[in-house]
Amino acid sequence: MFDLEEELKKLPASPGVYLMHNDRDEIIYVGKAVSLKNRVRQYFQSSRNKTAKIEQMVSHIAWFEYILTDSELEALVLECNLIKEHRPRYNTMLKDDKTYPYIKATVGEDFPRLLFSRDMKKDGRSRYFGPYTSAGAVKDTLDLIHKLYRIRTCSRNLPKDTGKERPCLNYHIKQCDAPCQGYISKEDYQKSFGQALDFLGGHYELLLRSLKEKMEQASEQMEFEKAIEYRELLNSVKQVAQKQKITSSSMEDRDIVALARDERDAVVQVFFIREGKLIGRDHFHLSAGAAESEEEILDGFVKQFYAGTPFIPRELWLQYPITDSEVISQWLTAKRGQKVRLVVPQKGEKERLVELAARNAALVLSQDKERIKKEELRTIGAMNQIGALIGIGAVRRVEAFDISNTSGVESVGSMVVYEDGKPKRSDYRKFKIRTVQGPNDYASMEEVLTRRFSHGMEEAKNLRAEGKELSFGSFTRFPDLIMMDGGRGQVNIALGVLEQMGLSIPVCGMVKDDFHRTRGLYFNNKEVPIDRHSEGFRLITRIQDEAHRFAIEYHRSLRGKGQVRSVLDEIPGIGPARRKALMRQFKDIEAIRNADIQELAQTPQMNQKAAEAVYHFFRKTGGHSFCGGMCADVKTHDNQ
Repeated sequence: MFDLEEELKKLPASPGVYLMHNDRDEIIYVGKAVSLKNRVRQYFQSSRNKTAKIEQMVSHIAWFEYILTDSELEALVLECNLIKEHRPRYNTMLKDDKTYPYIKATVGEDFPRLLFSRDMKKDGRSRYFGPYTSAGAVKDTLDLIHKLYRIRTCSRNLPKDTGKERPCLNYHIKQCDAPCQGYISKEDYQKSFGQALDFLGGHYELLLRSLKEKMEQASEQMEFEKAIEYRELLNSVKQVAQKQKITSSSMEDRDIVALARDERDAVVQVFFIREGKLIGRDHFHLSAGAAESEEEILDGFVKQFYAGTPFIPRELWLQYPITDSEVISQWLTAKRGQKVRLVVPQKGEKERLVELAARNAALVLSQDKERIKKEELRTIGAMNQIGALIGIGAVRRVEAFDISNTSGVESVGSMVVYEDGKPKRSDYRKFKIRTVQGPNDYASMEEVLTRRFSHGMEEAKNLRAEGKELSFGSFTRFPDLIMMDGGRGQVNIALGVLEQMGLSIPVCGMVKDDFHRTRGLYFNNKEVPIDRHSEGFRLITRIQDEAHRFAIEYHRSLRGKGQVRSVLDEIPGIGPARRKALMRQFKDIEAIRNADIQELAQTPQMNQKAAEAVYHFFRKTGGHSFCGGMCADVKTHDNQ
């Protein structure tokens, strides 16, 4: 039993991170403190002035735990990681989990390249441009640069590999000067590459003037095709240049961050300024309660966003001052390797740009409000409907399982995962049934569930022994709810596996009617009806369909690999060459089965002995023991 008063007395006056749990052991809040003793005790002191949000959170705290750190900076880093991992209910949460593409210039190479990248490595041999707000923007920019400056795209080790292979297609379409053949000197190539870097840095004037002169010159010389080519390049460069609508007198890299909010949502707008030019912008949706101040929302965003982005600018211009500005500045400075300043502009150009970002955020909030509500109702709202329907409260992660086979051949299991109402395909898993012979779906499901959870428990044990976080494991994240593609039988199988392993996870079955349509959920030994027009019902249907699809696709892939091999390769003396020859001659297995010995022997690659082996094999087995999908269509078995 957790004794609150006793545990509060034990709190150390040291920096660290504290985690608040509710009565279901869910982490509902993560915070950091310079002094855990002072900070955590404040939550439980009635004399303190607390916001409505904090009052509500405290009413749900059943117990807390804490992790000591050596400094407030370490506590900040740990807090960011834990919030991202557990997504606590009462923390301001960044809904968007975006990663941004960059253009990587491999300046450390003799013949450098420009590459698409989502990571930034401080190796001293590369320079990065971005972030760009879409992968398409990076591709378009790289395509234009290759046309303009003919920078190589290959991974050859130059100049070491010069002349070893023929020039690639890019050379023939005039998008590379073939340094791999020595057709351009290192000095000339470096000069072109330098011009490409200037282009990425936003210096377009000389290029525009040069392209215009070349276009006019080609036109005067009646070289109209070349003139059209220069005109198209000129228009492409102008389109890129027109995106630079905001310029700053300073050439620093900076992000401008401002927000707009209503009673329950907030949108943060970020302008990305690189070398004084606006190269892109993006907006981010956050869940924020009415009791939270703008400063608190902005503080939460900065910590979550810059924990995940690889590029840290020299300055952040913020709409409001944030509580942890000093320690956040230290943290960002450590990530960047240079001093990072947090500025709240008060007047002039800086204030104008922050206000512009705020107006953009307000516009996005008003335009997207209805769309966001619909999406939340379809995803998170649907998950909550399912949880409320069966009485287990909030549900964030669901795992659904299905079995697929063809008359017991090549049985497979599938596990699909939905988080916050959306498929998390990186967590999908496939299982090839190992211990079950024949079409026994119950035994197959028992094997799948046993392997899934035993693997997860073993992984967790090993990670703890190594002192690593459980997030490093591929099976360590357990669901809030297990959904079985069937009724009482499937549910009882799952409950038996969980009981044997000492796990307590709710399990429900997705029950279907006589027309194979979902009609309700089977939970706690009774069928729970569900409104067919509700978002919860639609989500259940999507989960069920996805589990079917994933299992069937895996099963078909195994059948495809084993269709011919499963029959002919089981015959002594029939290898790949004879198998191919037989299929060319007779077209299908049925024709091979009906052929006599003489017809088989006359097939190329075959002889009398091999023909007799094939003939007697089909007469002995009927050719069905290993049909592997040639003799029947795939089925999914839904024992309810």
